Amino acid sequence: MIPAFTIQPSPTTFIVNVIHVHPGKQEDAFRLIQDVVHYVAERKPGFLWSNLARSTDGLTVVNIEAISDPKDVEIFFSDPVFIDKFQALETVSSSEFHTYTVGDLVLPRASA
Repeated sequence: MIPAFTIQPSPTTFIVNVIHVHPGKQEDAFRLIQDVVHYVAERKPGFLWSNLARSTDGLTVVNIEAISDPKDVEIFFSDPVFIDKFQALETVSSSEFHTYTVGDLVLPRASA
């Protein structure tokens, strides 16, 4: 499957993980979540893509990840290596992790 944007919403599932970093630990948290995401991307067929971002205030890192099905989360967390990598984030941050499904896709109005 090749990731692409479409006009109509498709049944994509998104993981949004807001990582609240400990003071001065944003780069460490970014590196750790980057390791987690690359591990998943290389090994889990339900992975579609991920956006990793650092806040400009140095307080958070965000992973917005597209996966094929909400059940993929269970598959990821059943992998002991994934769990170890994900738990390493707890040394430099706390996380707020939620799963979402697309309900509406809003695009700019096309010019005539």
